[in-house]
Amino acid sequence: MNLSLIWNLSKFANLKSLYMHTREEKLQAFGRILDVLDELREKCPWDRKQTNESLRPQTIEEVYELNGAILNGDERELSKELGDVLLHVLFYAKIGEEKQHYDIVDVINFLCDKLIYRHPHVFSTAEVGGAEDVIKQWEMLKTKEKDGNKTVLSGVPDGLPPLLKAYRMQDKARGVGFDWEKKEDVWDKVKEELGEYQAELDAMAAAQSEEDRKAAYDRAEDELGDFLFATVNAARLYGLNPDTALERTCAKFRRRFTYLEEQTIRKGRNLKDMTLAEMDAIWDEGKAKGL
Repeated sequence: MNLSLIWNLSKFANLKSLYMHTREEKLQAFGRILDVLDELREKCPWDRKQTNESLRPQTIEEVYELNGAILNGDERELSKELGDVLLHVLFYAKIGEEKQHYDIVDVINFLCDKLIYRHPHVFSTAEVGGAEDVIKQWEMLKTKEKDGNKTVLSGVPDGLPPLLKAYRMQDKARGVGFDWEKKEDVWDKVKEELGEYQAELDAMAAAQSEEDRKAAYDRAEDELGDFLFATVNAARLYGLNPDTALERTCAKFRRRFTYLEEQTIRKGRNLKDMTLAEMDAIWDEGKAKGL
């Protein structure tokens, strides 16, 4: 009997079953994880000593692993990583319950109340013309909430990676109408910022003193930020996510550079001893192979 075939069919059946669970089964599964977490928190030395602070870096790691599963298009891995993220949500709620601050019911009810309030076109009599109107309405309602964002950009966490932060800030501003009237107009801004960045790089190269060089360096860094911000804006206006795009490029670079290293080792050579032309030739081989 082909055990590999049985294993693959089993995995397929398990994955397929995700789409056939009843509401009752879903509630039972949710109750089961709550029971498991209660047991772990009481009897496992590692789980028992965890705090919000100790879990925070692991939560960030889990979210990045979820991000990787999404980018790889691996549905089974995505299901697994979603479970890991859910565990962290429940763990924080469990810690809050122990401190008598809140529990998972408060977390869920707060979320439900927020969703109902921010979707009056679904749960009340408001009307919207489409997805764009929903976004504008969402941002305006957030600023009116008692404990909500007092400004539009306060909803963008300071801790976000800069590329994603730039995208979210621009998207938030768009939600209240602060955006280019025509997306094509953004290219003039991109070219302007690129020109200013290049000018400061030239000034840095031409500087005669260390003081002038440092001043030009600081200006060049500012202009680089402006150029990147404008480029992110252009991507957003054309419906592209710059974070996803750069992630894919990084993955592509990793594949091709790893191929370059492997081929170099196979030939008994060292990258440091090779010319750029020799490395480019192997790089192009990897590119031709679809890496």
